Amino acid sequence: MRVLIAAIGKAKASPESQLYADYIKRLKWKVSVREFAAADKAREGEMLLDVCKGYDKIIALDESGKALSSREFAQSLGGWQQQGSSSFAFIIGGADGLDEAVLKKANLIWSLGRVTWPHMLMRALLAEQLYRAWSLLNNHPYHRD
Repeated sequence: MRVLIAAIGKAKASPESQLYADYIKRLKWKVSVREFAAADKAREGEMLLDVCKGYDKIIALDESGKALSSREFAQSLGGWQQQGSSSFAFIIGGADGLDEAVLKKANLIWSLGRVTWPHMLMRALLAEQLYRAWSLLNNHPYHRD
């Protein structure tokens, strides 16, 4: 499986970026990151959608999205994989959120909670949930009931 994380904001060395790297290193899927400098919301949306071209599914992370449990998220990914999808793009917006064009194009708008997270912590949370989904789909003991 191929995963893209498209995000507004550049990563800097921090405990959050190290946590992100630790989870990505464990993950058996190919993960790439594309970062963009903050611009106006519409331009951010264009840049994010442009880099997602060619991916089977687009998942936008937004506080207004659907709250899924880890198991529900894994089931969504697994279901898409069974239907033939093998590439997934995850979009993390800038400080002003995601442009409406991104939300309309997304196959899933996913909320990791109603609170606001710093950009690098959001990436670490996403990386952990991707690893947890992989563990659920592969019966790995990381996720225990």
